[in-house]
Amino acid sequence: MRSHLLNETTADDYRRTVTEGVERVAAKLAATQRPHTGISVDELAPAIDGIDLDRPLGDASAALDELEDVYLRDAVYFHHPRYLGHLNCPVVIPAVVGEAVLSAVNSSLDTWDQSIGGTLIERRLIDWTARRIGLGEGADGIFTSGGSQSNFHALLLARDEACRTVMKRALDEGTELAKAELLPKLRIFTSEASHFSVQKSAAMLGLGYEAVIAVPVDRHRRMDTSVLALELENCAAEGLFPMAVVATAGTTDFGSIDPLPEIARLTAEHSAWMHVDAAYGCGLLVSPTRRHLLDGIEHADSVTVDYHKSFFQPVSSSAMLVRDRDTLKHATYHADYLNPRRMAEERIPNQVDKSIQTTRRFDALKLWMTLRIMGADAVGSLFDEVVALAAAGWEILDADPRFEVVVRPQLSTLVFRYLPTAGGEDGGPRPDLLDEAQLHARKALFASGEAVVAGTKVDGKQYLKFTLLNPQTTTADITAVLDLIAAHAEQFLGESLAVHH
Repeated sequence: MRSHLLNETTADDYRRTVTEGVERVAAKLAATQRPHTGISVDELAPAIDGIDLDRPLGDASAALDELEDVYLRDAVYFHHPRYLGHLNCPVVIPAVVGEAVLSAVNSSLDTWDQSIGGTLIERRLIDWTARRIGLGEGADGIFTSGGSQSNFHALLLARDEACRTVMKRALDEGTELAKAELLPKLRIFTSEASHFSVQKSAAMLGLGYEAVIAVPVDRHRRMDTSVLALELENCAAEGLFPMAVVATAGTTDFGSIDPLPEIARLTAEHSAWMHVDAAYGCGLLVSPTRRHLLDGIEHADSVTVDYHKSFFQPVSSSAMLVRDRDTLKHATYHADYLNPRRMAEERIPNQVDKSIQTTRRFDALKLWMTLRIMGADAVGSLFDEVVALAAAGWEILDADPRFEVVVRPQLSTLVFRYLPTAGGEDGGPRPDLLDEAQLHARKALFASGEAVVAGTKVDGKQYLKFTLLNPQTTTADITAVLDLIAAHAEQFLGESLAVHH
């Protein structure tokens, strides 16, 4: 079956087959009327379960026909303007071109002898991003699979840097402190609105979930730095060590940006590592008008960026950057068969020296093609559009008596709930019914295929969420989806109240 291998003898088959696949997707994108068909698990699962994977079709056209039935027809299409769900963006064509190239060439970015130019392109993009952040001449970093891995990698470095510092200080004072003794005393501080990967990282690093101190947020859903200051002081008073403070530049639910300058001051005062999770807010790095919202990020010891959120890149495309490249050595291991120590001495650039992954895709190529074709300002302008759209959406929600909106957005998320006008002696629906109404509206909307929205909890109550990352979405789309939500919620409440009465 060598005819299926991609090489010099099958180049024409490759061109023909990939072109057919691209044409199928292009036709689907052009014809898509809704972000989702509304198909259920019970409807789709039998079709996929019924396929005998041990009996190949042997023909690309037949396989693409089958794929239409089991995937393309019912996929959730993020390019549709009424996909308002999670942090998924429509992608730019230059990045898709890069994806096609990197998949076919299939470079692995762990060692120089597997990637050559790919290594240098990735390094150049890391330097470019570090300059945009303002990390200084000693900065470095590595591309990762996503924000969770980037946060984990950064906290691994923070843990080992804290251990190195505290153990050295103890030794200077005549006390030998073992790493195993120190780990239970390390603490990580982050806002209660930060990403769950902070807690998961603490567990995977051997610190436990209890090592993470959740700092309350202010009315803008940003970390309350007055409480952070008290928590840091308490940490020292209890004989514990502040390993890191994780600030968020764009929380998943609210898009809120923590007060970075004040957090930088507190981390410096308490000798803690400052990590900024800018997985969402990193689009501001190229914004022609809103870059100032990230002021203070330049003081970070490490930063997470997700190009596949606000740079309109296909998944996956993320990076973790550090102010001091030497700290990356905490994750370095020299294997004789891959990256022996002599290679570092010979200045051979093996990216595996910096990464917690070994085999890695050349995901940097997508960003490279985007910058070379569109330019950074064009990407930033697209992100500016969705931020402006969210501001307009807030005005719509704030003026609509059917809804309660939590906070004016800094980025492009809106958190709100349907809240009917209270009537009658009982003052309106019970709180539990209101919560169920939000859940029902979201589920019914998804099942209809008309739109996709997300949900979350705020102060123990169910809320709905628009995540706006599509410049094609308009205020008319927002208004139409709100009307659909209200109709589903009203129907649910009407039926529920009729049953109870």
